[in-house]
Amino acid sequence: MHMSAARPRATSGSLENMVRLEGGPFRMGSESPESFPTDGEAPVRQVTLSAFCVSKYAVSNEQFAEFVRTAGYRTEAERFGWSFVFRNHVPEPLRGPAMPGAPWWVRVDGADWAHPEGPDSSLRGRPHHPAVHVSWNDALAYCAWAGYRLPTEAEWECASRGGLDRKTYPWGDQLTPAGRHMCNIWQGRFPDVDLGEDGYTNVAPADTFEPNGFGLFNAVGNTWEWCADFFDALWHVETTRTDPVGPPSGATRVMKGGSYLCHESYCRRYRNAARTGTEPDTSTGHIGFRVARDV
Repeated sequence: MHMSAARPRATSGSLENMVRLEGGPFRMGSESPESFPTDGEAPVRQVTLSAFCVSKYAVSNEQFAEFVRTAGYRTEAERFGWSFVFRNHVPEPLRGPAMPGAPWWVRVDGADWAHPEGPDSSLRGRPHHPAVHVSWNDALAYCAWAGYRLPTEAEWECASRGGLDRKTYPWGDQLTPAGRHMCNIWQGRFPDVDLGEDGYTNVAPADTFEPNGFGLFNAVGNTWEWCADFFDALWHVETTRTDPVGPPSGATRVMKGGSYLCHESYCRRYRNAARTGTEPDTSTGHIGFRVARDV
């Protein structure tokens, strides 16, 4: 059996807007035909967690702004001088080169957490939206400042499931029960036409839609969320099933939950078990994070 690295402990962060989960066993992963075999969602396995606390909401612009102001922090996007923005949200003259393999993402000079669609945009009217254009490294810096840590992938998935066993979404198996939209994802023809039938064609406030059974909002859809673990499609097959923390090294970090840009035709990852890996200095307009701490 492989050994994982020990995860850091964090116990000084405020408990405001946090929920305590008592831990214990839950079934993680998916063998659904909707899953992506190369992502490593399978097999379904029982994982046992210690008690932990997790935030009800993704970290908001208001919270992130306090961190930046107090700590004097500059995000990686600010240091690089640019970030990736969804092309439909950017006037054509501001669109730089497209991301290889994903041409709907374009480089925008001056885009960052405080200017989500480029230098002429701002956070006006968006204090409670999730902070985006935040890299894994930025998220880690926020956690260190605030007394938290990033949730492990297993903790994130346990929290997202809201106490439901082997369900596709945080609320059950139906994407739109009784016709109700439960999360912020793409409706229409991706990537050209977003009908916005769920009420949004960009990031929604962090407290939008109904919370899951544990009180978490927007665990799936809206923004991808960073987890502590390195990403590996096969690591979990043989590794420990008690408080797993992922492999000890790697090139990418786990993201969970999908975003407002996910659509069934391309990226059906707005599911509890869905996962992907991204370089830790990646900055885009659809990646945020929520925090965890030990009890």
